[in-house]
Amino acid sequence: MTYSELKSRIIDIWQAIYPDAGNVLIEGLIKDIKEIKQNILASSNKEWYKDAVVYSLYVDLFNKDFKGLTEKLDYLQKLGINCIWLLPILESPMRDAGFDISDYRVIRADLLGLSENVSKNKKIQLCKNFIDEAHRKNIRVIFDIAINHTSDQHSWFIQARSGKSNPYRDYYIWSDTTEKYRKARIIFEGLCKSNWQKEGYEYYFHRFFEFQPDLNYRNPKVLIEMTNNFLFWLNQGVDGFRADAIPYLWKDDGTDCENLPQTHLIVKFFRSVLDYVKPDTLLLAEACQPPHEVVKYFGDGDECHAGYHFPLMPQIYKAIEMQNASPIRNILSPHITPPLPESAQWFTFLRCHDELSLELVYVSEEDRKYIHEHYCHRPEWDFRLGQGISARLSELMKRNPEKIALAFSIMLSLPGTPVLYYGDEFGKVNDKTYYQEQKMITGKNDTRYWSEVELTGKNLNRSFYRIILWLQKFLAK
Repeated sequence: MTYSELKSRIIDIWQAIYPDAGNVLIEGLIKDIKEIKQNILASSNKEWYKDAVVYSLYVDLFNKDFKGLTEKLDYLQKLGINCIWLLPILESPMRDAGFDISDYRVIRADLLGLSENVSKNKKIQLCKNFIDEAHRKNIRVIFDIAINHTSDQHSWFIQARSGKSNPYRDYYIWSDTTEKYRKARIIFEGLCKSNWQKEGYEYYFHRFFEFQPDLNYRNPKVLIEMTNNFLFWLNQGVDGFRADAIPYLWKDDGTDCENLPQTHLIVKFFRSVLDYVKPDTLLLAEACQPPHEVVKYFGDGDECHAGYHFPLMPQIYKAIEMQNASPIRNILSPHITPPLPESAQWFTFLRCHDELSLELVYVSEEDRKYIHEHYCHRPEWDFRLGQGISARLSELMKRNPEKIALAFSIMLSLPGTPVLYYGDEFGKVNDKTYYQEQKMITGKNDTRYWSEVELTGKNLNRSFYRIILWLQKFLAK
């Protein structure tokens, strides 16, 4: 994409989203984009994500900090990994595992083995050193960036809550009643009672926890700010971004506030900027939606490069329990999973940092009941009133190495880019202690913490070690 093509494209998208905003803000961004591109090199392999094997991890839980993670790069490389997905690493009060971001341009000091008062530049440099070392081993690095909401401890929100006259007030969504957006479902059902939270004489809107206020993309400054956050991390060598909670960016009263046309325009805007600055950058859609909706986030090859196939995951479990492949064949059939643009790719997984999701947006009541009955082996694993199961892969498979290997073999044999959740390759089990600690810290009975465990210093069971050897051989093919 040439500079003139970029300028024409993003101005057109800008005007479609904000017809009354004028072009002053966008012209300033375009100038900045041109300058940043001069410092960034892209590889010739723009579709590297199609041949990737992704390993998802929390830096601190995997091996203490970035130094510890760097020491494990040889292990990951030997396992067959060529892409690391870093779960939230940005500054956060950590009430939602880091998805509540309080500063988009600072790495949490504890992940770097530093004190809090170390300069931002020092923190950034240490993270960049890790990325450079990963690249030397031919491992790409992508990370989470929550673009739908911030922490209520973000400086924008701290200023916004100070009063209506504050210029950051309009970075968020406020109302003097809770009547607006009534069709928007409560995503954290059982954990939150409403999408509105009282603050002074008004309420602010949130799709997730009450300490995660939603950003207001009707304000064009929010789009500019988030674009600059992407550019900042491209400058540090990041290879891609997992766009968290992407379906919820735009809100319209009278709708369910999901998958709206303006949301797709925002994604096209981000993609255009990334394609110009560093064309091999991955934009990955985290959209818990039916396949026909997720496919829309690929656009015509001009939105996200890839997206998680959430509906496939529960059907793998159903197929294993039934000892019948029909649930997988059905979910992958063209009438349910439409064809993708040539450049797009599905990301497949067995487990991730979230629950084994059973949302009715992509499973039936019958499937939910069947999977819950056969895999929720303990009542405390129940997440969101039956909408999911919070358990490690090994726990779901009753710690049976053969069943775990079977699950991996199915996932790795299917189309798409496989994602391994840290520790699952050697049968890591649930961590009750960590769950109880986080329940105390966050004040939320978020059962997903069952599956977040610290790997440091744990001995491997020899029977599970066979899974690692099998994976190494499989991924080496």
